[in-house]
Amino acid sequence: MTRMRWQNLFDDLEGQLASELDAEEVDLLAEEERLRLGRLTLRDRLRAVHEVEPGAVLALTLRGGDRVSLALATVGRDWIAGDLDAGVLRSAVVPLAAVAAYDPAGGQLAASLRAEPVPEPPTALSARLGLAFVLRDLCRRRAAVELHVAGERRHGTIDRVGRDHLDLAEHAPGEPRRTAAVARIRLVAFDALDLVRF
Repeated sequence: MTRMRWQNLFDDLEGQLASELDAEEVDLLAEEERLRLGRLTLRDRLRAVHEVEPGAVLALTLRGGDRVSLALATVGRDWIAGDLDAGVLRSAVVPLAAVAAYDPAGGQLAASLRAEPVPEPPTALSARLGLAFVLRDLCRRRAAVELHVAGERRHGTIDRVGRDHLDLAEHAPGEPRRTAAVARIRLVAFDALDLVRF
C-alpha cells in the first residue's frame, strides 16, 4: 500500500515535471520566433512573398500618399520593380524607403512571415544592385520617365545619375528629349523619389 502511494507520488511529480518542461519549451520557441520576426525587414518580407508567389500584386501606399498596385517582378537591394495596373508607362521602380504601407492580400501575409532575415546568396545579382544602378540603366537607355516626387509628377528623361541624386531633363510626356523641348533641368534627390515609371 505504501509502495503504491510512493509510486503515485513519483508518477504525479514526473507528470508535473514533464508538463513544466513542455511549457518552458513552448515559451522558448515563442521567444525565438519573436526574435526572428524582430530581425525581419520590409525587404525580407517582400522577397519572401515574391519567392512564394512570383508576380504577386502588391497593394502599396507610398509616402507621398499615392496608392499603387505593383505586380512584383524584382526585389533589389533598396528597391522593388514590377508592372503597374494602369497607364502607358506601366513598368515602375519603387525605392523601399518610399513604401509607407503594404496591404497584404490572400496568402501574402503568411508568405511574408516565413521570411528568413538572412542575406540572399551572392549569385542573386538584383540583391546586390542599388537604386542608382537601375536609374543609370534608364539614363543609358534614354527612356522617358515619370517621377513621383513630393506629391508631384515630373515627366522627362534622366540625363545624369549621381551617388544620391539624378538630373531630370523635364519635357512634355511623349516627346523625345530634344534641347528645344526641355523646359528645365531638375536635380532630384533619391530620398525624395516615391516612384519611377518608365
